[in-house]
Amino acid sequence: MRSAPLRLMTLLLCVRTATALTCEGSCGLVLDTCSCHPTCGSLGSCCEDHTQFCLNTSPYSGTLLGGTDFLVLNVTFNQNASLTCRFNGEIVTEGYVDSDGQGHCISPLLYETGWIKFEISTANGQKYNRQGSWLSVHSGKLGAEFKVALGNATQWQYYGTPGVGGILSMSWNSSQVRADTVNVELWGYRETGEPYSDSWAANWMYLYSLGRMVPNNGSFSFLPQPAEKLFSDWELGAVRVSASSHADGAWNVHAVWSEDHALAWHLDESFRQDSASWALKKCLAWDALEYTLPDFLSETVDCPCTLAQARADTGRFHTDYGCDIEKGSVCTYHPGSVHCVRAIQASPKYAAGQQCCYDSTGSQVLTADSIGGSTPDRGHDWGSPPYKRPPRVPGNSHWVYDVLSFYYCCLWSDNCYYYFTHRPSSDCRTYRTPKAGAVFGDPHFVTFDGTSYSFNGQGEYYLVKAFQKNLTIQGRTERVRMSNGTLARATSLSSVAMKERNSDIIEVRLGNKLDHLEVLKNQQILSFSEQSWIDLSGVFVFSPVPQNVTVMFPSGAGIEARGRGGILAVTVLLPKEFSNDTLGLLGRMNDNAVDDLMSSDGQVISLEQSSPEDLFYFGAGWLISNETSLFTYDSSYLLNTYFFGSKHDPHFVPAFSVEDAPDDPLQGPMTTLCSGAGFALCRYDTLVSRSLEVGNATRVAYRAHAAVVADLEPVVTCGWLAPPNNGQKEGTRYLQGAMVKFTCNSGYVLSGSAERTCQANGQWSGDTTNCVQDNVLGIALGSVFGIITMAILIAAIVLHSRKQKRKAAETAEMAETDSF
Repeated sequence: MRSAPLRLMTLLLCVRTATALTCEGSCGLVLDTCSCHPTCGSLGSCCEDHTQFCLNTSPYSGTLLGGTDFLVLNVTFNQNASLTCRFNGEIVTEGYVDSDGQGHCISPLLYETGWIKFEISTANGQKYNRQGSWLSVHSGKLGAEFKVALGNATQWQYYGTPGVGGILSMSWNSSQVRADTVNVELWGYRETGEPYSDSWAANWMYLYSLGRMVPNNGSFSFLPQPAEKLFSDWELGAVRVSASSHADGAWNVHAVWSEDHALAWHLDESFRQDSASWALKKCLAWDALEYTLPDFLSETVDCPCTLAQARADTGRFHTDYGCDIEKGSVCTYHPGSVHCVRAIQASPKYAAGQQCCYDSTGSQVLTADSIGGSTPDRGHDWGSPPYKRPPRVPGNSHWVYDVLSFYYCCLWSDNCYYYFTHRPSSDCRTYRTPKAGAVFGDPHFVTFDGTSYSFNGQGEYYLVKAFQKNLTIQGRTERVRMSNGTLARATSLSSVAMKERNSDIIEVRLGNKLDHLEVLKNQQILSFSEQSWIDLSGVFVFSPVPQNVTVMFPSGAGIEARGRGGILAVTVLLPKEFSNDTLGLLGRMNDNAVDDLMSSDGQVISLEQSSPEDLFYFGAGWLISNETSLFTYDSSYLLNTYFFGSKHDPHFVPAFSVEDAPDDPLQGPMTTLCSGAGFALCRYDTLVSRSLEVGNATRVAYRAHAAVVADLEPVVTCGWLAPPNNGQKEGTRYLQGAMVKFTCNSGYVLSGSAERTCQANGQWSGDTTNCVQDNVLGIALGSVFGIITMAILIAAIVLHSRKQKRKAAETAEMAETDSF
């Protein structure tokens, strides 16, 4: 990647029409006199046939289950052309050319998420010379308008259990299937072979049709019947709606799918006759299987202790879409919880996941206290690279090993003990909060160890260099433009680029619209118009709104970028494993602020003894080079300013301070706006930029960072306390200061502490609590009193005996004296 900017620069200097050069087979490359590189459009250097061979599509994403019809943009095909589409170099689907000469492909059923390379052939598959990328998406992250909706979720979920039956209904957007009539089919999923061996395989299969030649009006209802034995053994599946013109079970045709779900409604008659017994039998079989499988719990990450920590630790945890406080806390599988998060990365060896749930007080909900507690997962719900094989298949593996068993043991029968034996909650005792560093305003830096300073250079610099983790984060600053169009003597962050090990390079920069951010992957702009979460190579990117972007790396490093007031604000979150491994403008992370400001040549700069000019010189030393740059230079401005220009502009000198002017009309509004925490930073930015909007962006960013630091403050936990046998406990908080009270059932008396408090040392106060029967306690007390009484009698006898012996000895001595 290092040579790409250099070749682009050469190209810009000598662009000319070149009809002899073609992008056929050259997408992503810079040719001698034209370009097939993604930046060629903005640089005006594309080869004439660039769009013919380097393809864009609409839509650009769809479910990993396949069946999405997508249009190839900017290409006109011969209507008689035989179009075939190949995905990942191996899966071929039949495309077509419509009446307008536009080409279409049908996405295939995949066992992975993320960007999938596809190619198109117009020569009956003999030559695939056009290429693009297709985004395969976890069905749970897909918009509702692109899925078959299963009517009454509870009815589908519990069908066949006591009191639940009747007609099932489903609906879909009829425009998603290009047909007048459709077939409604059931497909099943299972994983076969020896777990954790090369024979372990994932398998989707057509089972049977629920309806044929159904009018495509967007709805279908049916009365389920127990399936034949051949099919009823399939307990997990999905409904597919496709054109009736296709044969039953035809693969990779235009279709719309439901989400995968437990097939209670088609299980055999024995389930309907006694669902609890059927489910218990399945639960016991799963319990026996779990004892034969490797222990994955020891390698899963521990849960954050509080909801605040869970929502702030965005590098390692992300909202679980099945229990989201921002969407009304509909937590079907976690009653009593208001929000759950999942560990973003699967565990290293077994690809296991971790789920953490919290109640309305912000406390973690544990399975030892509630059926709605946090549970680890043998299969991460979002899958894990390289996907394709169990237990890494997105969504499906998790269902097979973690969700169906929950139905067996907890939902269809009352035997949760078995489930929670193998899926116990993590109680956060080993959780360690990450450290947060921030860049915002004109620009101001807060290091990982809390040192605050300002550096107003113009150029491209290292924010973080972590050598052992091989993480690089670079920042670009630009002059602040005032409302009258002139440039202020101040700069602000405009772009941040990053990479970890061999991951895709991610750049987040200010876009053309105010505060909207633009995300680039390997110098190509990513669109978030269809999906807010995108799986990339070695990195995940999340952008729920154009102003916010979160980048997450396998190490647990998280980068949050926010557009505010026309300025980019960035927070970097690093877990404890980065201690003593960071250098750059965000400092040396080691819980010691003294050596935060270490220069690029290894000298420690004292903040107290440094002037603004000294800090300016310190910051300038962290400039990058063209050879190490991760940035994209896709405009004349960026080329001239940062590529051909100096990485640190030596001619720019910022305003190191701003004087108060009593007659300044901005003075009063500034004082009002900036009052409170962060006043000095807000004041400087307001006055130097002559903008209350810029000052307010600094004020908001400063306080937001302070809130994140507060949320990530470590807390003391004493761990879970069990209720006594034959008794109860009151209280499910286990953090410092929390009190748990104990009571006993009727006929039992409390022994030990009735209340225990979590102390600052991480230990519970008091003694272990027990509940003993009244008569047992009486006997015990009687025995104790008897023992004490016996001891007293024995002591009295001994004392009396010693006294008698002493008296006899004294008498004998007196007699001897008298005789003498």
